[in-house]
Amino acid sequence: MRRRYIKNSAQEATQFRARAALGFIAVATALAGLVLWYFKLQVLDHVDYAKRSEANRVKQRPEVPARGLIYDRKGRVLADNVPAYRLDVVPGEAGDIEALIASMSRIIALTPDDIARFNDTRRVTRSFLPVTLRLRITDEEAARFAVDRWRYPGVELVPYLTRRYPYGDLFGHVIGYVGRVDKQDLEKLGEGTAAFSHTGKSGIERYYDDVLRGEIGYEQIETNVEGRIIGSLGRIPAKPGVDLRLSIDAELQRAANIAFGELTGSAVAIDPRSGEVLAMVSLPTYDPNLFVNGISHTDYRRFMDDPARPLYNRNVLGGVAPGSTLKPLITLAGLDSGLRTPDDKVLSTGEFRLAGQRRGYRDSHGGGHGWTDARKAIGDSVNTYYYRLSLDMGIRKFDDYLTRYGFGAPTGIDLAGETGGILPSPEWKAKNARKQGPWYPGDTVISSIGQGFWKATPLQLAQSTAALANDGMLRRPHLVRARRDDFDRPWTMVEQPAPRAISRSAAHLQVVREGMIRTVHGPGGTARVISGGLPYLIAGKTGTAQVVSRRGNISVNPRNLPMHLRHRALFIGYAPAENPTIALAVVVEGGDYGASTAAPIARKSLAAWLAGKMPEPDPDALAAELAANPFANVVTGANTAPAGPTVVDTGVEHLTTAPDTAVPVTTEPVTTKPVTTKPVTTEPAP
Repeated sequence: MRRRYIKNSAQEATQFRARAALGFIAVATALAGLVLWYFKLQVLDHVDYAKRSEANRVKQRPEVPARGLIYDRKGRVLADNVPAYRLDVVPGEAGDIEALIASMSRIIALTPDDIARFNDTRRVTRSFLPVTLRLRITDEEAARFAVDRWRYPGVELVPYLTRRYPYGDLFGHVIGYVGRVDKQDLEKLGEGTAAFSHTGKSGIERYYDDVLRGEIGYEQIETNVEGRIIGSLGRIPAKPGVDLRLSIDAELQRAANIAFGELTGSAVAIDPRSGEVLAMVSLPTYDPNLFVNGISHTDYRRFMDDPARPLYNRNVLGGVAPGSTLKPLITLAGLDSGLRTPDDKVLSTGEFRLAGQRRGYRDSHGGGHGWTDARKAIGDSVNTYYYRLSLDMGIRKFDDYLTRYGFGAPTGIDLAGETGGILPSPEWKAKNARKQGPWYPGDTVISSIGQGFWKATPLQLAQSTAALANDGMLRRPHLVRARRDDFDRPWTMVEQPAPRAISRSAAHLQVVREGMIRTVHGPGGTARVISGGLPYLIAGKTGTAQVVSRRGNISVNPRNLPMHLRHRALFIGYAPAENPTIALAVVVEGGDYGASTAAPIARKSLAAWLAGKMPEPDPDALAAELAANPFANVVTGANTAPAGPTVVDTGVEHLTTAPDTAVPVTTEPVTTKPVTTKPVTTEPAP
């Protein structure tokens, strides 16, 4: 018998209504979501999709501004721009990049370096932004590409201005160079600057890169479905970079280079009245034009393998033991501290000894200099005067005064990477040379003649010398003198920080200056060999820093040592002594003695500035320079020569080897080979 089920109409009706409500809610939710989605598309994202739609028809082509020019103080162009073409690729439009490169290589010569740089930049750049594949396209390559242009969507031949340095290696370390933008540059500069192909890598080009490069402009261009340009809809013009006028004088720079000859070293000349750097030489140097479009591996390896380090700016990155060039400043410290008066005398017997020590510290003359006051101590470079003074002063007060004079900290010059050198102190020794024990009295003694742990940059020496010449006012050295925001705008001077006084006593400063004049023009002056025939007075101080120390009582003849172990020859000075317009510091590596090597270089440089006398270059060296750099002679041609016959300063004919000696204390960098801090016997330092 079949079972019968009783129908529950009420339950079925309830179930139906529940299902209908659920279906209604689902349909309403879907409709609401659809409405919200269309609201988002039509309202919220309207601007974005309108831009995308417009981008299918209108494209923004970036306009790279002209990089600012760099001039010397007389208006000679030191860095300019010349027209060229580059090949840009928009990866998002170009399709298969590997196939593109392979095909493009048959039209335009692409090196592995070009391809590697392109791929590195492409990986960190948005796909819709152009990436440079190669710079400096030749006319022949441009013509071949124009024929097959239609085959390469997203590839454009773009005109641009490339950097050129007319003076070649003359300003390599000052101007620096621009190089191609790499991954690190893009991360530092930001995506908004991706259109720039070059950025400053060193020197002035790097320090002032943000103002030199200008601001990118844009042109709106209309295209058809094939991407061909139909017309221009408008543009935002690019803002060119700021022009800079340096305080550097090209003629003085050339003179200083010639004065060094084949020697390795550095020199800085400063106007003591303003702190303007007039010349900055670091030798050997390099041609910055090699780096603009990517230096070859051969050239770069040549620079890196050169033991003389031509890429190294010795004026701001390196440091040497200043030797006796510190003696004028230490004399000033002794006078200002009240430990000495101008007429106080110290007996120099030829050797100075500390209590309880058998080894002594020598003076420049075996028999000594006799009774010595402040002026004689500077002019004749009497070590004993400073040995006693440093012990009376103590290392703490010694450091306080030398810090006041600008040592142990960067000068603040407008060049990146400047070091502060090393100002010897017990704290520094405890941190960096702890294996050599505590601070000994002998450390104080050798510090008083600029040796031991000392490291000073040539720029610091020039700055302090300029302060002595300028009534004790220490000014920030600077390279940029003025700027011009546009070619039709006037030049505006760049403000500099106020100077600070290193001494409150004009009388003490005068004593120091008289001692420095005695160095060059006095009967016992260590630099008297350069005084002959001078129409003006030079105030100066020689210095010699030894790289290796002697053993026992055996003296070291620098001429018997390899070049890298020979003495560092130094000279500081200013002229005319009565009204200084130039102060300089000269450092010669492997230069024997300050009087015989560095002082003549200083004389030639001063003659070029004060008397318009250019040193006579070596004919063979000049011919080689002109062959390597066709712009090498542009300085002479650009300068307006004074009326009358040309006078050539060939140096000091009567120059002889002077008894300019130094204390043989190890002055190699203490990070690699610390100096001996136990009392050492020393020889005279000029």
